Amino acid sequence: MIVSALWILGLRLENMSYLDNGLVRIGVDLSKGGAITYLSKSGGPNMVNDFDLGRQIQMSYYSGPVPFEPRGKKPQESWAGLGWNPIQSGDCYGHASKTLAFKNDGRTIYLKCIPMQWPLNNEPGECTFESWIVLRGSTVEVMNRITNRRIDLTQYSARTQELPAVYTNAPWYHLMTYVGDRPYTNDKVTEIPQHPWGKDGPWTSFQATESWAAMLDDQGWGIGVWAPETKSISGGFVGKPGFGGSSDGPTGYIAPNLNEILDSNIRYDNHYVLILGNLPSIRRYVIEHTNVGELPSYKFSSDRQHWTYTNAEDTGWPIRGELQVKLQRPDPQLIGSNSFWSAQDGPILEVLAAFKTHQTTAQVFWSRRDAPGFDQARSLTFEVTPDGRYHRYRVDLSKSPEYRGAITQIRFDPEPDGHPGDVVRVKSIRILRGK
Repeated sequence: MIVSALWILGLRLENMSYLDNGLVRIGVDLSKGGAITYLSKSGGPNMVNDFDLGRQIQMSYYSGPVPFEPRGKKPQESWAGLGWNPIQSGDCYGHASKTLAFKNDGRTIYLKCIPMQWPLNNEPGECTFESWIVLRGSTVEVMNRITNRRIDLTQYSARTQELPAVYTNAPWYHLMTYVGDRPYTNDKVTEIPQHPWGKDGPWTSFQATESWAAMLDDQGWGIGVWAPETKSISGGFVGKPGFGGSSDGPTGYIAPNLNEILDSNIRYDNHYVLILGNLPSIRRYVIEHTNVGELPSYKFSSDRQHWTYTNAEDTGWPIRGELQVKLQRPDPQLIGSNSFWSAQDGPILEVLAAFKTHQTTAQVFWSRRDAPGFDQARSLTFEVTPDGRYHRYRVDLSKSPEYRGAITQIRFDPEPDGHPGDVVRVKSIRILRGK
């Protein structure tokens, strides 16, 4: 049975609801939009920091404008640079998000809430958040969804999303991950050091080539966060490590990141897994559940597959079988998400696209682990047929001496300079093995 607004038969429900399978105990706080405020091995101490409404384990999404000032309402000055930022627990003024629906059948928790705009005073988001939470062994599988209903129909540029934001208590302060170029081989892991407060707070961003990071205590036990679709993670620790509970200020932080366009009417899903254990068991779970050696393959049947744009925009949500990208500005670019593959394993780029452009050439760029970013030296130009019909283009990237080692990202430029009315329609972009 689904319960609305925390009331049933006139009786107020308890704020907390739990799942416990004898290995893991997890709890959501219905007075804070259903954010996860409790996580432990069964019978153990809580690992989740609950110092204010910006902590917990919760959804946090970003878009424009920056600053976000609905009806002239001004954001809290120190948070104005965040722009549009609904979060699951509440706002920086202490107003909690409202839980709309909730169900716990002993196996799965489902919940739905109206989030609050973190930088603003009592400003609900024009969206809803939903979560499905399941325990499997020593793991917690979570699927999150944001559904937008914004009045502002502008397609804002992509922003970095927290998928999710995970805050731990002070005993869990060793931030561990794998950042090397030999993923899934049990190569040596890295501890990410603390660093002084900077423009992103005390957090640092890194490429996690196995898509996980963990916060461990001094005994080497803790929580791993695995987000299979991203290689980019932010994390760190603030305050004095080692001692402090859920109501104390010191906290660790992990957030898998993806750059995403969040349309005014989008329904956006993401999935992650919380893994309790020591470092070997966390890593073993990730490896056992990863399709090792899989090359990037993007089919734009119902979403953007984490692709974003520079100097371009598409026709908006929903995506129906293709991207339709308008090329009306100089140097239009389609940019893939952070990834990781061996140039030797994937030498061929295949693009299934229909060009209606003024030029007859397109260009592909790639970023290497040892040479990040995009540069003309790491690019190839190929001929296209601008007749508005679909053609399959194959580009042998191995023809460039700069296509070597570990590749981390690709960029596709449909034409050198856009013109009004120019458009490219794209069904798929794939990296393929050679013959």
